Amino acid sequence: MHTTLSEHARCLYGDEFRPVPACDREHEEHYFVEELTFADADSILSMLRELGPHMVESRLPQWVRNLAYRLLLLQRPDDPTLMREAADSLYLHGPVWDDIAADLRRRADALEAAPT
Repeated sequence: MHTTLSEHARCLYGDEFRPVPACDREHEEHYFVEELTFADADSILSMLRELGPHMVESRLPQWVRNLAYRLLLLQRPDDPTLMREAADSLYLHGPVWDDIAADLRRRADALEAAPT
């Protein structure tokens, strides 16, 4: 049984850095997506850090990374660091996402430039 979102992702997608845990259940991707959808920001961030600390080496599918960052930014909308990470992830996977990535960077810059 999975005790964390990271374990569930590792079991489903594998991991470049750690062995896949022994698991006694069949894996259905939609169960992972449900867990991800309702996970708190710390759990999502932990999964991204554990399974893809260097982003390009992650075995997480790009659509999972995109969804994870989207869910993170919904929970932490004023976090410029996360905005830039999400932008970096989008830039890695083709020009179709470049406009969204550029907008995330602009928003991060505006947040940091705003008087406190």
